[in-house]
Amino acid sequence: MNTYYMIMSKESELSSFVLVMGNTPFIRVVDFLLENRPFDYSKTDIAKNAEVGWSTLHGVWKVLEKTKIVRRTRIVGRSKMYKLDEENSIVRKIIELDARISDMFANEIIDKDVKILVKPKV
Repeated sequence: MNTYYMIMSKESELSSFVLVMGNTPFIRVVDFLLENRPFDYSKTDIAKNAEVGWSTLHGVWKVLEKTKIVRRTRIVGRSKMYKLDEENSIVRKIIELDARISDMFANEIIDKDVKILVKPKV
């Protein structure tokens, strides 16, 4: 497999939110929490699923807690569980932005499909 193909296949796995906002640890963590809003997760699970290193997560986490983007929901055994704080006005705007980005990508895909369907005969 050539390098170009690997880059393209990896990029195609990224969410529309990450593609637009940038493939950074902070964005990947927020994206994971956005995609899994109904559920809460431990920091270990968040780091693993967002594909962020443990020490990197701690740097990102300071910002997420300081801005109250995340909130602790409960404690399970020794694990503290977290999720997005949907009461936070910043989080509500991030959710809205994610929805608009998704709509933009969906409309782009629909436009491409429509163009293919109505391709003029030559």
